[in-house]
Amino acid sequence: MTETMRAVTYDRFGGPEVLRLTDVPVPVVGPGEVRIRVRRAAVNPVDWKVMAGGLTGLMPHVFPIVPGWDVAGVVEAVGPDTPELAEGDEVLAYARKDWVQAGTFAEQVTFSVRGVARKPASLSWDEAAGLPLAGGTALRVLDALGVAAGRTVLVHAAAGGVGALATQIAVARGVRVIGTASETNHDFLRGLGAEPVVYGDGLADRVQALAPEGVDGVADLVGGVREPSLDVLADGGRLVSVADPGVQEHGGRWVWVRPDREQLAQLTALTEAGRLRVPVAEVVDLAEAARAMELSQQGHTRGKIVIRVSD
Repeated sequence: MTETMRAVTYDRFGGPEVLRLTDVPVPVVGPGEVRIRVRRAAVNPVDWKVMAGGLTGLMPHVFPIVPGWDVAGVVEAVGPDTPELAEGDEVLAYARKDWVQAGTFAEQVTFSVRGVARKPASLSWDEAAGLPLAGGTALRVLDALGVAAGRTVLVHAAAGGVGALATQIAVARGVRVIGTASETNHDFLRGLGAEPVVYGDGLADRVQALAPEGVDGVADLVGGVREPSLDVLADGGRLVSVADPGVQEHGGRWVWVRPDREQLAQLTALTEAGRLRVPVAEVVDLAEAARAMELSQQGHTRGKIVIRVSD
């Protein structure tokens, strides 16, 4: 008899209404993989974009689909030739596979050990789940910008899940950060070490008032900000976006985060050193995954939305 587990699934593209809590087979762990009993998963904007069919041109999809790419949990089983980890290890991962099907909104998930890192004791389960995709994206954007200590970057949506981490990492590297956010989040950004500005009309003028010579790099984490970003770039400055492939037509770079164990190790080292914290906006149970997606779609949360799968 096939062993089953609880998972949130959808069998057609759409909004949060297509999600169902169902029973699915427990995944088989393969060579070089671990099977993780999920404590927490996290919601990212890409999850509801995938669910709406927005990535069909980039990745193959196999229905029914379990959404989610962020996970924190305990190793339940290891596949053949997997000496890096053992049963009982506490881990976290950005568990994106090369196709869309078996995600992390489930009681168990399998993934290659090459993308799994140990969870530090200093990180709560909620924080650990919120770190991999957002933190990996932040690292990849900042590395692509290549801005040295003493230079200035503009971070769009600096109070969001990726933005809050990018801001902290940049500050830890000695970089001056100007961050866009609504006024209600300005004190939050100051607490992270950034200089806040309101987004929207007149943004370029507000940034130039703080950096008259222009900024050395722009991290676009939201899309729709290409023109003001180009307006405030200093000569030789770099523009990197996670949301607007069109920046490539203007000499910018579009980045896509990859599962990377070493990258996760960099992030967890920063958390252990007290240089990086993971803001958690809300925690909901697995059965409330649709509400978690709705919260993410609203775009007003400060930090990460986490799904509690088990304790």
